[in-house]
Amino acid sequence: MKYSADSPIDYIDQLPEERKKAFNKLRKTVLDNIPKGYEECMNYGMLGYVVPKSIYPAGYHCDPKLPLPFTNIASQKNFIALYHMGIYADQELLQWFQAEYAQQCKYKLDMGKSCIRFKRMDDIPYDLVGKLMQKMTPNDWITLYESAVK
Repeated sequence: MKYSADSPIDYIDQLPEERKKAFNKLRKTVLDNIPKGYEECMNYGMLGYVVPKSIYPAGYHCDPKLPLPFTNIASQKNFIALYHMGIYADQELLQWFQAEYAQQCKYKLDMGKSCIRFKRMDDIPYDLVGKLMQKMTPNDWITLYESAVK
């Protein structure tokens, strides 16, 4: 689903009522656990968590005017999505997440390269998402990003 929002609060206000509670809890989980240095903003029409230009002036290689993206959360047509660039770029982190998910969740992981899809609002593993968010500082992400781009 496409939302036209200028702020995270504006985005959340546009969500269907049945999604707001889970989405707000996922946002709070990200905000409570993401390492210091990342900033919340609107990014690609979703809630974004980025390395700001004040920390990484080079910005995102696809569009250097933009800050370096790290994580996004979005309400899609049939699910809530968590996009995490760390699990896309770090095979060890991906394997850790997949193993932990299998141990903690009763349903099969529905995932793309960086996109974790939550179709059941009552089965989002918030504690696991919190642990995932804690695993990569902005400096860790910058180092990994630069090793892949350069």
